[in-house]
Amino acid sequence: MPDPADSAVGAVLAALADPTRRLLLGSLAELGRASATTLAGRVPVSRQAVVKQLQILETAGLVDAARAGREVLYTPRPETLDGSARWLAELADAWDRRLGAVKRAAEEGRPSR
Repeated sequence: MPDPADSAVGAVLAALADPTRRLLLGSLAELGRASATTLAGRVPVSRQAVVKQLQILETAGLVDAARAGREVLYTPRPETLDGSARWLAELADAWDRRLGAVKRAAEEGRPSR
């Protein structure tokens, strides 16, 4: 299993720890591309706060920002999230295997390894 400290997984998980950032990312996934002004209409924070949250998402590699005239438009980067999802799935599989071994050991009346 890849070490999350050696990849972008830690940055992604830290970015997704905030509910406002999760709402913004969800809105971007729905819209495909949007400005901070558009996104601010979908969350209970100011446009300035949205810009700060989007910068954190951009640093984590979850969104791209591109200037379009006077606006900055943000688009989601699902491939970054896919890498973290794979790591989480591998972690869940490891836990499932360990819990299965504990269950088998309990059913057989022997200590688990």
